[in-house]
Amino acid sequence: MTDSVHVCRHPTVADRLAQLRAEATSRSRFRELLAEVASFLAFEALADLETGPLTVRTPVGEGECREIVEAPLLVPILRAGLGMVPGVQLVAPTCDVAHLGLKRDEATLDAVCYLDGLPADLSGRRVVVCDPMLATGGSLIEAVRFVERRRAARVQVLCVVASRPGLARFHAEAAGVEVWCAAVDPSLDGRGYIVPGLGDAGDRLFGPPGDGLTSGFRSSWHSG
Repeated sequence: MTDSVHVCRHPTVADRLAQLRAEATSRSRFRELLAEVASFLAFEALADLETGPLTVRTPVGEGECREIVEAPLLVPILRAGLGMVPGVQLVAPTCDVAHLGLKRDEATLDAVCYLDGLPADLSGRRVVVCDPMLATGGSLIEAVRFVERRRAARVQVLCVVASRPGLARFHAEAAGVEVWCAAVDPSLDGRGYIVPGLGDAGDRLFGPPGDGLTSGFRSSWHSG
């Protein structure tokens, strides 16, 4: 573990995470829980958002307040990362959103991009990459490379569950990029799934992908 990994220890997050892990949790409840955990992580990760002065008229007079003036770019990795977007937007409603689609080849565990919705130039922008699972680290490493090539000023990663081997690889290949998560699990199974993890986050959010998805990319949808 390094200083770049921030694990949220709040009791409320622990409670929500236990429900997320539970196999019996319904799909609708899973979506609610994931958004809630994402908001808690964003609350910590975005504590230094830039603000500016704002004069507000109250029922009894005027007061000097602060408003968020920074507009981070939120990059959810499809498809599971979509489940984190509403929670982050609750904390930082000024966020823009750009989608990045990465499939993980089950044979090689390499990340392959199938959708690039990022702006061509990210100069000066803070980019927040969201993916519920940091498993092997491959998808998030590739996502960080995408935004760094476009000159992002700062890159942060939000995930719900990370694996210890995935974090080790991530920080070997994406040194200096900070990760906020709710838990770090010890291992991966033979398919590259986090153990104990919470299963396939994409399937638990949206249901299994259609038959048109090639089997070689099947578990890529839980990303990582």
